[in-house]
Amino acid sequence: MQLVTPGLVLREVKVGESDRILTILTPEHGLISASAKGSLRLKSKLFSACGLFCYSEFTLFAGKSMYMVDDAQVKQVFFGLPKSIEGMALAMYLAEIAQTLLPSGGEAAAQLRLLLNSLYLISEQKKPLAQIKAVYELRSVCEAGYMPALLCCKSCQKYDGGDFYFDVGAGELLCGGCAEAQGLAPNLDEGALIALRHIALVEDKKVFAFSLSPKSLEKLGRATERYAAARLDKPLKTLDFLHSVME
Repeated sequence: MQLVTPGLVLREVKVGESDRILTILTPEHGLISASAKGSLRLKSKLFSACGLFCYSEFTLFAGKSMYMVDDAQVKQVFFGLPKSIEGMALAMYLAEIAQTLLPSGGEAAAQLRLLLNSLYLISEQKKPLAQIKAVYELRSVCEAGYMPALLCCKSCQKYDGGDFYFDVGAGELLCGGCAEAQGLAPNLDEGALIALRHIALVEDKKVFAFSLSPKSLEKLGRATERYAAARLDKPLKTLDFLHSVME
């Protein structure tokens, strides 16, 4: 069976001297494992198109245990990623989130769009890395069905005004007063709260379209990282490395 599909290479594992096994995120078939034989040879027609974070048009054939890459044509390469260790570390972290969420169907297409946009912004240095990280963490788990309740305080229905507390376990908000009544310290200021709602609820093309003060961005980043971690079924190794290079 032949399968022709665009896809983004999220992971590559070297096998022998010249082969690679790829993990590819596709818009219609979700994650696909595929063997790219001979793709590490410089003269191979697969060399560039099967590289990590390369977005390509793949022609695949179904094998006994996985697909085999018959042909691949480059659609987009994010040349700026390798220029920054922080940017590359963030890209690896986002890719691990995508692999952990195991998107399929329409969700896979949304995850692929989000990841491609994130990699473009990292590569071109269009947004702060901390903002790209926060957007991807929250929006990716929302696309996977883990939408938090961000409309108002769950206790008194207050919508805005003052600091709020975001319960990352329950995915719910408490206003500052209700949080303090329960012995909880607010963890979102007004800017971080607005950004949190924006990321979760706005249409795709506007999800990165906001700016925050460094203080608010720090609060937002802590909230989105903890919320994403609470929704994933395992700790992510790439997050530890990302912290080590971004601190």
